[in-house]
Amino acid sequence: MKLGKVVGTVVATRKDPRLEGLKELVVATITPEGKFDGNYEVAVDTVSAGYREIVIICTGSSARMTSKTENAPVDATIVGIVDSITLDEK
Repeated sequence: MKLGKVVGTVVATRKDPRLEGLKELVVATITPEGKFDGNYEVAVDTVSAGYREIVIICTGSSARMTSKTENAPVDATIVGIVDSITLDEK
């Protein structure tokens, strides 16, 4: 799983029928400290995430394990909205 920040949306008028009704968002992946790590993912939203929210994304085969993405051609799925992150300092 990765952390990310929703930074945009994707609109596709032509797509695989298994993606119909699914919202796709652009997510900038971040470190646990909240810093942008230079990567982006287009992820299917299963939790009604909003713009600029910090989210948890699953990638690879795990992205297809939600009730909304099962058997869909999906490689990244938003599975949670983050309320807070706490890191222990050494």
